[in-house]
Amino acid sequence: MFNRKSRNQPTLSKCSAVGRLVVLTIVAVTISSPATAAPEDESADLAVRLLPKRCETDLALSAAPEHLRDEASVYVLGENGYTQTREGTNVFTCIVNRDDHRVLKPTCFDEEGTRAILPKILFFGQRLMEGATTQTIRLEVEEGFDEERFAPVQRPGVAYMLSRYNRPVNPATGKLGWFPPHVMFYAPNLTNEDIGHDMSTYDPKQPLPMIGYQGPHGYMIMISDDGTERSRSDLRDCPDWVYAD
Repeated sequence: MFNRKSRNQPTLSKCSAVGRLVVLTIVAVTISSPATAAPEDESADLAVRLLPKRCETDLALSAAPEHLRDEASVYVLGENGYTQTREGTNVFTCIVNRDDHRVLKPTCFDEEGTRAILPKILFFGQRLMEGATTQTIRLEVEEGFDEERFAPVQRPGVAYMLSRYNRPVNPATGKLGWFPPHVMFYAPNLTNEDIGHDMSTYDPKQPLPMIGYQGPHGYMIMISDDGTERSRSDLRDCPDWVYAD
């Protein structure tokens, strides 16, 4: 279903209080388009708001450290799903992940994430553009793992999410929020209990690792935020709603 090109490329097409941001997604660490006032009931509006190509490219690349951006591959979402718009010369692949029709999640995967995790993201985007609900697609992804069409990672690696424009949905509230720059290390099937993470001991001044997306594509997340504020000048080619609270 997913043929590979060279470098394992699939062919399918601050908020001032960091602690509050962290709590948003820790509450949601099963974390699973964007809109300024997105509907909380996904059945109300399944439309994905597409971005201009230049905007989405810049947003995707904002996930990576600066020294990796110029040579990274890039995918952009269109009416028929994701399309690779740039084939890079390093092993990193940057994409604005949408695992819900409302969200923006700029992510830049290393070679292992490109091989194992990117196909799932491409599938999710394609099905969203076909009008499928998030819940339906998640069930299809589970079936994909059962049928070995999707695979867990096979070695340690990293996915960068260093963008200041990461907009996840908090499943506890159904609302969009901001989440600070962070780095994710592949941790298939690891749990917060395994690493001793407990919200009752959480200290925003000294954030500790946490587990997100628990399962075969699970991650250990570390916040990496220097406190720089978001700025309209960061993404000059993006519409205003990308910055909206």
